[in-house]
Amino acid sequence: MDLPVRWSGIFNPKKFSMHFIVFDLEATCWQDDLFQKESEIIEIGAYKVDNYGEVLSAFQSFVKPIIHPILSSYCKHLTTIEQVQINKAPKFEVVIQKFQNWVDLYGEPYQLCAWGKFDQLLLQQDCHLHRLEADWLEDYIDVKKQYHNIRRLNKVEGMMKTLVKEGFEFEGTPHRAIDDAQNLLKIFIRHIDDWRF
Repeated sequence: MDLPVRWSGIFNPKKFSMHFIVFDLEATCWQDDLFQKESEIIEIGAYKVDNYGEVLSAFQSFVKPIIHPILSSYCKHLTTIEQVQINKAPKFEVVIQKFQNWVDLYGEPYQLCAWGKFDQLLLQQDCHLHRLEADWLEDYIDVKKQYHNIRRLNKVEGMMKTLVKEGFEFEGTPHRAIDDAQNLLKIFIRHIDDWRF
């Protein structure tokens, strides 16, 4: 039986089939969050990649928040997401079911991958808010942390600067989940053999 091969904590993805879910989220936000308002997801954007770095499919959906359903002017300006798009969007429990079906939780082994811990924590928070299971979010690669370890960088930098360092240009609209996920994908695929999990 050909088992997954690990050595020194590094996984060799070429030894068996694995799907990586490279994703990004956008959330409700306010310029001056004096009242510590609770952010909720308003967009999920993701790409599914195999262990050879081939893009298999994409997922994008807006999400209607329930605590603060009206977007702030700051949020609309930052994300370019319009209120009408949010008004027409399904609620989180509907979108997350579609997302889970797309990920195929019980099919190929998968790893969720995003830039930093925030996206994982936000998904967990919204699952708890809607009384949904969050165990499926544990298989997670913090690309930001691992990238800095791979490159042995002491100074933490954002994804935009990292793209430039890697010789890429940002494509699309910043702070749109599907576009941010597409740009993160460039970094992820370049280092497809380096991620630890």
